Amino acid sequence: MEESKDNSTASFLRAEKTALRLVARAEQNTGGLARKLERRGHDSAVVSEVISRLCEQNLLNDTRFAVLWLQSRLRFARSPRRLLSSLCAKGIDRDTAETALKTVLNEDTETALLERFAKKYARGTHPIKYLLKSEGFSIAAINKFTDE
Repeated sequence: MEESKDNSTASFLRAEKTALRLVARAEQNTGGLARKLERRGHDSAVVSEVISRLCEQNLLNDTRFAVLWLQSRLRFARSPRRLLSSLCAKGIDRDTAETALKTVLNEDTETALLERFAKKYARGTHPIKYLLKSEGFSIAAINKFTDE
């Protein structure tokens, strides 16, 4: 019984050490970190414990990851819808992704993104408002853009 407890403690410490190395290298999200740890052979129950502990210590935070990831991609992004879709594909839940996008997309950044999108993708598209709305741009940004 005691040996089993020692093994589980050792497994936890090995997984935690690996997780901390990954977190120190780059911001991680819970789903991505869990997949990386499991691919390295760590037991899923141990991985769940490690993830919980790192979240409690605020070393792992999906909202922070999402905001930083969005900020790094905004300059090259196509549209809000594509950004949300990419974040969800990375394992970020929809509510967290939407909250992070609202944090990152202020009026100026959304306008710049919309103008780049329209310049590159909306040529000859009729009517442009529907295309922009389907790509996740806000009504305020669309109206401002089309009124100018």
